[in-house]
This record gives sequence, C-alpha cells and structure tokens, in this order.
Amino acid sequence: MSIPSSEPLLPEDENRLPPARRRRVRRSLLPAGGDERSAFLEQIAHQVTPGYEFFLFTFLAGVILGVAILLDSPAFYLLAVLFAPFLGPVLGLSLAVVVGSGRFFLKALGSLVIACMLIFGLCLLAGGIGKAFLPGSTLTLPVNFSLFSIPNFIVLAIGVGLANYMLVRSPRQKPLVASVAIAYELLLPLGVAGFSLSYGLPGSWVDGLIVFVVHLAWSALVGSMVLFVMGLKPANVFGYTLGSSIILISLIAVVLITGLMTSQPIVVATLPTPTHTLTWTSTAPAQPPATPTLTPSPPPPTQSPTATIQPTFTPTVTVTPQPTPVWARVFAPQSDGAIVREEPDGKALTSLLNGSLVQVISDPVRGNGNTLWVQVRTENGLVGWMVQALLATATPAPGW
Repeated sequence: MSIPSSEPLLPEDENRLPPARRRRVRRSLLPAGGDERSAFLEQIAHQVTPGYEFFLFTFLAGVILGVAILLDSPAFYLLAVLFAPFLGPVLGLSLAVVVGSGRFFLKALGSLVIACMLIFGLCLLAGGIGKAFLPGSTLTLPVNFSLFSIPNFIVLAIGVGLANYMLVRSPRQKPLVASVAIAYELLLPLGVAGFSLSYGLPGSWVDGLIVFVVHLAWSALVGSMVLFVMGLKPANVFGYTLGSSIILISLIAVVLITGLMTSQPIVVATLPTPTHTLTWTSTAPAQPPATPTLTPSPPPPTQSPTATIQPTFTPTVTVTPQPTPVWARVFAPQSDGAIVREEPDGKALTSLLNGSLVQVISDPVRGNGNTLWVQVRTENGLVGWMVQALLATATPAPGW
C-alpha cells in the first residue's frame, strides 16, 4: 500500500497561526488572498499609504502656500506645489473601489482629511497675520483658484490618469511628477479658501472649498475609470457600491457647477451717500432805469431838454450741461466683495472689497442667465465689467 507523499494544503485558520504572522495578516491593507492579484494590489496599496514624511512635507507646503498667497507671488505658488508630498491617499480613494476594502478606504480618507486640515489651518493662520499687518493689500492671484474652468479639470484628469497608469505599470515606483498636477488642482484651492476666511478676500471662502471638493470627486472618478480600463475591476459588492457613490457625487458636482456658472445673486441695495445737485440759473437783461427830467421854475415858462438813457443788453454765458458720472460702491452682502471681469461672464481681472468706489461708464448689458452687467472704472484706472446687482448707488441712475 502506497502512501501519497503530498496532499493539498487546506487554508490555514487565523487563530492557529503564530502571533507574529497573525499580526502581519491583520495589518494587511487588503483582504487576504493567495492569488497574484491580491499580492499585486497589496504592493500598490503600500505605495499609496502615507508615512510620517507625508505629513511633514504637507506642513511645509502649507507654510509656503500661505506665504505665496500673502505675497501674491506666482513663484511661491510653484514652490508650494513642488514641496507638496506624493498624494497617495487621493489615488487610494480610487484604488479602494478596486480592492473593495472599507478599512483601506477609511485609512486613505483619514490621511487625506488630516493633510487637508493642515493646509487649510496654516493658510487660515497666514490670512489672519496678513489682515493684522498688511490690511487692504490688492491680491489678484487667489481669485483664479476659487473658480471652475475646463482646463483645470483637464489637467487634473491627466495627472490622476497618468499617476494611476504609472503606479500599475511600476508598483515599486511612485509617480512623483504626475502628483504635482494633482497637488496644484487640490491643495491650492483649499489653501485659498482658508486664507480668504480669515483675511476677508472678495468672494466667499466657500467658493474655494467647493472647488476643492468637486476636484477631489473628479479625481476619484477618473482614477476609478483608469483602473477599470486597465483591467482592475471591483472585487466585491463594496467596491461596486463605492464606485457608484463616486459617480453619483460627480454628477451632483456637475449640476452644482452648472448652477453656479449660470446664476448670480440678486441684491437690491441702497447706499446712503449725500448727493450734490447742480442748479442752472439764467440771467435776463436788466430793465432800463427811469429817465431823469430837469424842470426849471415857472417863470419863465420854458421847457428844458430831457436826457434819455438807452437800454443796454448785458451778454450772458450759456453753460452746456454735461452728463453727471454715476459713482457706485461695491455692496455684496453674501461675501466680502465682488470680482471685476474682462467682459460679462468672462475672465476675472481683479477683485474689490465691499465699499470700494467705482465709476459706471456704460448702460446695463444682459449676460448669461439674464444677469445685468455694467462696465466700470476702478480708482486705479482699471476698466472691466461687474454685476450690477453688486453695486449700490446713492441715486438710481437711468436704466438702474
């Protein structure tokens, strides 16, 4: 009777494993599995899991970003992005769809939340310092990171797609170059939101926060699609549920963007400023004076000659009245100011705080969503367009 020299090995019970191996299994980021796919995903998961250096460089990037916004310096903006760490947790959100692990998803999300709090808090502190020591500074760059634009979505999609592709092709290397584009589209709007909250920049700080959230949902959606195209499909029901949630959030974000770009707040405001009224008076020729008569005494009865003064006409200067310029002040109750654009619904030129004085130099023009725009000239000579509802005049001008 022959005894087989080998037999199939049964799956090992976790309770029967040695303590060291049991701890190693529990620390595993992905569900346990013996196939090559699980080992491959495990390797990728460790690459996108942040360490202590992730939070250290996030802190440095937040400090530099706060200085960049305060100085309104493009060079420091670039330096902040270069100091930003590899944003593995952002890629981990899309990888969690493929893995189907709730624990891995929460770990990536928690790391990302801590990093975002660092960026937001440091820029919030920078805004408070700027308001205390440099109040009233004209900052033109932050407004660009509080607005939605198609190029930003394209750059973010390329960065996320390239990072996921390179990570799958070479799991042992981190795609640091592609992460720069992700940091530019995520960290800068978040930092501007924190700075605006404490400094009081025109445009609500919520705008920058909304841009960050929408960009984050877009990056998770693009990353999941790239992994799906490369053959990495969700492993279980949780993965499909998470993927569906990301798609739903992205659709809501699209609706939100469409609503924000086609509607403007309608504000009716009256500015209690004293007015100067010009009164025009005309002068008429003076009436001729009475004619003096010299009459001698009765004897002898002769009539003396009379002297008559002829009336003279006094020339008057006629002044042609010129149209009175319309002056208005920025009055946006829902924010700290308003944006001056190159044309109606066009590119942002600068921003003005509430109370800033502008001269209205055109009649109202209708833009998208029946919003009325007027052309204005700022105190420093800049000409642009502003929403009429965000301007308050002392006396309503014709057409207002």
